[in-house]
Amino acid sequence: MIWKCSKKRLPYILCIALIVAMALFTSGCNGSSAPSGAAGNTQADSHILGEGDTEFTFQVVDLAGHEEEFEIHTDKETVGEALLDAGLIAGEESGYGLFVKTVNGTTLDFEKDGAYWAFYINDEYAQAGVDSTSITAGETYAFKAEKQ
Repeated sequence: MIWKCSKKRLPYILCIALIVAMALFTSGCNGSSAPSGAAGNTQADSHILGEGDTEFTFQVVDLAGHEEEFEIHTDKETVGEALLDAGLIAGEESGYGLFVKTVNGTTLDFEKDGAYWAFYINDEYAQAGVDSTSITAGETYAFKAEKQ
């Protein structure tokens, strides 16, 4: 008798368990915890970094076209100093200044595959290096991955 009663309830219990599992799964998928490189992501991911009185926007565009945006707060004099301080760029010193090879954790090797980081100011190719460009509050600076 007990078995017959349980057999009648089993489909209902399984149905409720399935609904609960679906609700938990979909709530995790709709949150803001989606990976920054998720397919179909048309907006730039945004982050706030640093401390200081001067604020500017910094954008990173990788080879796949994914854009990540940072709001930088700093008291540094040059864009290069501020981005080095925030840990967003790394490179080698040369006779022409800082040769940026790594931006936001992505290293490009021109010698290997012709890819490099290009520095832009307000969507225009910069006429000076990042380490000699003085910060202007409100400006947008960017490193965009380019390939020859």
